[in-house]
Amino acid sequence: MKKTTILLCIIAILQACNSQQKRAIVGATEYQQQLNASYKDASKTPLKKKDLKIFKGLDFFPVDSSFIVIATLEKITNAPTFEMATTTDRTALYKEYGYLSFSLEGKKHQLTIYRSQDDLKDVAFKNNLFLPFTDATSGNESYGGGRYMDVMTTDENSNGTITLNFNNTYNPYCAYNDKYSCPLTPRKNHLDATIKAGVKVFKKY
Repeated sequence: MKKTTILLCIIAILQACNSQQKRAIVGATEYQQQLNASYKDASKTPLKKKDLKIFKGLDFFPVDSSFIVIATLEKITNAPTFEMATTTDRTALYKEYGYLSFSLEGKKHQLTIYRSQDDLKDVAFKNNLFLPFTDATSGNESYGGGRYMDVMTTDENSNGTITLNFNNTYNPYCAYNDKYSCPLTPRKNHLDATIKAGVKVFKKY
């Protein structure tokens, strides 16, 4: 009887350890942990089955506070709807929302931020703004098609500024699986800078 009890205790401990290992999500920040968790979730992940089987976590640049900047927002009034090219024949409808001006490593930059017209139809995404960009790392250390940053319109303060955290940038789904259709970064949104922040290029197996 004692042997059975001891054996059951050992099994319970091992199961608890395995459960904790399964729940453990890698990431240096809450953002990284949440992104890794969604990629490990088979119901949400953009990864191919063969990549998901060996997936342990995305590769990120070290978190660097110098890549968190305050940008001045200049809104664009009466911007026309246009078709943004994608990685497939599909076109996505967007409007230019405004210009973001900021300084990074002592140099001034400007990016155009967009609003998806499809997102306006969904209450959950109506406040989302879309910021795609490329930089000197694109095609080498980061995905060649550029990276994305999600910005909320509620991030604006009374001074007309938006905080941009390049540590919280991510790759489009098509960086992991070519079945997806992803907006292509407009040429005007190439940064003449080296943004070693956020997610790195994904190494496929």
